[in-house]
Formats: sequence, structure tokens, C-alpha cells
Amino acid sequence: MSRNDEKYPTESGRRRFIKGVVGGSALAGVGATGAVAMNTLTTTSGAGGGPVEAKVIENTAGPAPRGMPQIPIEIDDEGYIKGVWPEIDTETVEGVEVEVAREELGGVTYSQEWFQYCGLESNNALVPTYESDNYFKSDPGTRYEWQSDKSKGDRFNISEFSDYKEWESEVGIGTPGIGKPAAAVWRSEDSKNPLPVKIIRSEIIEEAAQDNEWLSASTDRGVMAWLNKCTHFCCVPTYKSSNDAPKYNAADKVYCQCHQSVYDPFSITTALYVSRPRPE
Repeated sequence: MSRNDEKYPTESGRRRFIKGVVGGSALAGVGATGAVAMNTLTTTSGAGGGPVEAKVIENTAGPAPRGMPQIPIEIDDEGYIKGVWPEIDTETVEGVEVEVAREELGGVTYSQEWFQYCGLESNNALVPTYESDNYFKSDPGTRYEWQSDKSKGDRFNISEFSDYKEWESEVGIGTPGIGKPAAAVWRSEDSKNPLPVKIIRSEIIEEAAQDNEWLSASTDRGVMAWLNKCTHFCCVPTYKSSNDAPKYNAADKVYCQCHQSVYDPFSITTALYVSRPRPE
């Protein structure tokens, strides 16, 4: 069987959307530093950090150690898209009660720890009780051309993605019609260090969610989202907007222009890693 046959099974005609647990090389990275890291991250001041399994868009090339975490979404009655924030629970860590945002969703333990890397653990957005409406909102600093009429703080509506089966890159990159993206921020539109998000609506996602428990719970009408912070050096990758992407076989993938890491938004895998602790 060829490599392409493995990626595009005959029975589906599509790349397999859900993959298994992250590979041995990444796990070895956790093991090499595990003893020190675990001790550091389970102190009282490190409440909310530690070992975590997260659903991520798969890292397929470059130096990034793992994929970027998916953000479960829901669409309200008016069609506005928001990220799901986990339910808040109280846990006792070394004799001290702390609040942690964690819940079971689609057969997966979804928690705030998914997003605690690249310094974001100190962002107010990841404080479990931070008050936010959780809608994805526009940020004029990073946008696609089709978003040009949106002001800072504007929410995204499913109607804006109605052409998702025809949309093509505004700079002519990749295959037309595999999905329409948007650049947004989440829970942090007034922060100096906002949480950058990519939203995409795709028929591939829509079809995959029909027989997958996690995708059925974490996506809606073909819409999914991920935290768009490269796990290598905390850069903000692009999707169908960098002219260099095709050089690295990333024309239809998420491409980090800083160090050439590549991610596949249509392949969701499980990453095991150590999340950084929230400061007190």
C-alpha cells in the first residue's frame, strides 16, 4: 500500500480525520523531563497545570513538538459562534482548594490545561472564573480580506460562512472549496496578549462528525476552531494566506512561517504533554 493509499482510504475517499495517540518520539520528550516537570507543576502555585491529553490538529512537519489544541464550539440560536469553556470544578491540590475548568465532552476530558503553554497560562482568559461571553470576535490586526468589513469585537455568524463549499484563498493558495477560514480572538479581545483562534467551516469536518463522538460534540455544521499558537516557538501560523506555504507542502494546511512547522486542520489527534501552571 502506498503512502497516499494510507492517507486516503478507499472506503472513505477522504483522509482519515481522527488519529490515535501521539507518537513515541513526542512521548519520549515528556518522559525525558517528566520527573522534574511533574514536581514543578503540581505545587500549590502551579494549580491547574500538569500532564494533560488534548485533542489537537495534527503536526505533520517541522520542529513543533505536537499539534495545536482544538477549541470545542457551539452556535447559538442567532447563528453566532462561540468557544465552549469547560465547567468549573473545585479540586484540592496539596491541601489547598483551587478552581479548575474541566468537563467530560464527547468522551474526552476537556480542560483549561489544553491551552496552558506559550505564556498564555498567565492570561486572564484562562482563569477558570474569568467572565466572558466566549464568542469568537474579530481583531483588525489579523484578518482575511473577506473580514474587512468587521470591526474589532464583532462576533462571527454562521451566515458569513455560507460559501464554504466554494471559497478559495484570496492569494491563490491551495485547493478551492475545502473550507472557509476566519481569524479571531477568544475570551481576550481587550488583552495585550489575546488568544488567537482560527475558525474553519468545511464539508470534510461536517461529514467526519456524523460518526465520531468527539467531533459530533465539539463541532457544529462543519465549523471547528483551534488555538492558533505554534507549539514550537509560540508564533501565530497562517492558513491559506502565506505565499511560502506551497514550498513546504502546506498549501492546504496550517503553516507557521517562522520555522516551517505544518499542521493539518483535517486530522485531529490526541497529544499527551505537560501543561504549564497558572500563576497564583
